[in-house]
Amino acid sequence: MGTWCRMSPMDQGSGHGRISFNKTYDSPNPRRAHSIMSAEDINAGKRSYWPELEITGTIRNLSPELWKLQHLTSLYLNDNNLSRIPPEICRLEHLTYLDLSSNKLRSLPAELGDMIILRELLLNNNYLRVLPYELGKLFQLQNLGLKGNPLSAEILSIYSEPNGTQKLLTYMLDHLTVNCPQPEPRQWVVLEQPDRSKPIAVFTVMCYNVLCDKYATRQIYGYCPSWALNWEYRRKGIMDEIRQYAADILSLQEVETDQFFNFFLPELQRDGYDGIFSPKSRAKTMGETERKFVDGCAIFYRTSKFSLVKKHLVEFNQLAMANAEGSDNMLNRVMTKDNIGLAALLETKEAIFDNGAPADPAAARQPILICTAHMHWDPEFCDVKLIQTMMLMSELKTIAEESSHSFRPGSHAPDVNSIPTLLCGDLNSLPDSGVVEFLRAGRVVTTHADFKDLCYSTVLRKLSSAEKSGDDFTHSFKLERAYDNEVMPYTNYTFDFKGIIDYIFYSRQHFRQLGLLGPIDESWFRDSKVVGCPHPHIPSDHFPLLVEFEMQVGPSPVNGLTRSLVHR
Repeated sequence: MGTWCRMSPMDQGSGHGRISFNKTYDSPNPRRAHSIMSAEDINAGKRSYWPELEITGTIRNLSPELWKLQHLTSLYLNDNNLSRIPPEICRLEHLTYLDLSSNKLRSLPAELGDMIILRELLLNNNYLRVLPYELGKLFQLQNLGLKGNPLSAEILSIYSEPNGTQKLLTYMLDHLTVNCPQPEPRQWVVLEQPDRSKPIAVFTVMCYNVLCDKYATRQIYGYCPSWALNWEYRRKGIMDEIRQYAADILSLQEVETDQFFNFFLPELQRDGYDGIFSPKSRAKTMGETERKFVDGCAIFYRTSKFSLVKKHLVEFNQLAMANAEGSDNMLNRVMTKDNIGLAALLETKEAIFDNGAPADPAAARQPILICTAHMHWDPEFCDVKLIQTMMLMSELKTIAEESSHSFRPGSHAPDVNSIPTLLCGDLNSLPDSGVVEFLRAGRVVTTHADFKDLCYSTVLRKLSSAEKSGDDFTHSFKLERAYDNEVMPYTNYTFDFKGIIDYIFYSRQHFRQLGLLGPIDESWFRDSKVVGCPHPHIPSDHFPLLVEFEMQVGPSPVNGLTRSLVHR
C-alpha cells in the first residue's frame, strides 16, 4: 500500500508564525507545490512552517498523532479508503480547509461542527446518506462539497438552490437540538452596606442594549439559529431579564420605534413604569411606515419612586452642524452620523427612601438627571465617538445648570454638580479610549490620538466647559464609573468581538455604589461551546449592567421646581 505525505511550507525566517483569522478568505491554491530547504538555509538557522498537509494513497486509518498538528490550516485527506473520521479531528481548531472527498465515508462525527474556523469542507463522492445537524454550526463555511453522495431528496433540494450552502447550514442549525443548560444566575456583588442612621434614597439602575430586530440577522450572527434571532422569541427573553432584575430605572438602547410604543411601553406600564423615547435623527426624514423600524434610546422609571420633570433630546448631527464653523471633518465625519442621547430630569418620591422618609416632606423631592446614549459603532471613527461624547456633556451641562437654577433660584452661579447625575449607554468605546478617559477624568488632551490628527481643536473649544483649559478639552461633571474591568470583562459578546463598550457613570459626590450584578460565569461559555451571542439562552449580544445606588439627601427642593421646568 503506497502512501504519499506532502507538506506545503511557508518560510518564517527566524520568527514564529502567528495564525490570524480575517473576514477575507482566499482558498488554497489547488496547484500547490512543496519545496525543500537547502543545506545553506538550514545552516543559516532559517525556520520552516508548514500549515498545509496532504496524505494521499489507499489510507484506511489515520494515526492519532495527526490530531497533535494543531497549527494546520489546510488538510487534504481526499482519494483514500477512509470509512470513518475520528471525532478527535476537532482538535485541529485552526483548519480553514478540509478535503475528505473520494473516500468511503458513511457517517461524519458531530464534532466536525466544532471546527467553526472552517471555510471549505469537501465531502464529495462518499457514501453519506445523512449529515449531522451539528454541521449547521459552521457559520463561516463558504464552500460545502456534497456531490456524489446518496443524501436525502430534502437535503439535496436545499443544497441545489442558489446560495445552497448557506441555506443548508441555516436549515441544519435550526434543526439542531439545543442541549446546553441555561447559564447559572449572575451573582450579586455587594460593595457597601447602606447607611441606616438616616433616611437615604436607595434605587437600582439597569443599562441594556437589547439588539433591535433589524440588526439581528444570520448575516451578522451566523452562529445563532434563525428562530432564536426572531424578535417574537427574543423579546420574551429580554422582558424576562428586565423583570427578573426589576430595576427602578431602565436605560435601553437599540429600541425600535414600533417596539417601544407597542411592546416595551405597554408591557412596562403594567409593571409600574412609565417611559420616554426618541429614535435616531434619520426618522425625521422618513415616512410613517419606515419610521417604525428606526431604533433609538429609551428611559423607563418606576412611577412609585420617580416622576418625570423634563425630557431632553440630544441630536449629535444637529450639534455637529451648529458647531462646524466650516470644518470639513465636522460636516463630513461627525454630522453624517445620526446617533442620539436622551436625558430625563426626574424627581424622587417618598417611596424611594429606605429607613423612613425625610422629616421635611419637601426634602423627599430630589432631582436626578438620567441620561442614556448610543454612540457611533465604527472603530475607524473614534474621533466621532469622542466628539459625540463632548457634545453630550456640553448639552447635559446646559440641562443641569437650568435645573440647578430652578432648584436654587437664589444662586447666581449654577452648579452642574448640585444635580445628581447618571450617564448610561452603549458608548461603543473600550475602557482605554478617549471617550472613557474624558468622562472619568473630566478632560482629554486636544492632541489625543482618537482625534486622528484631524484638526478639530478650534471648533471644539466651545464644547469645553472651561474657557481657558490650555491643551485640554474639559467637562464640568465629577463622574465615576460603576463597573471596573475586573468585575465585568465584557459587556458585548460576539464571535468577532468580546469586550467592554457599555457603561454606567455616576456623580461621585451624590451616590455610593451598594452593589452590582456580576458577569455570566465564563465556564458556561467554555463548557457549552458558546462562541457568541445572541444565543437561544441569551437574547442580545449585550449583557445588561445593573447597579444599586445610595443617594445622599440634599437640601429641600423649592416648591416650584416641577412647575418651573415643565411649563417652559
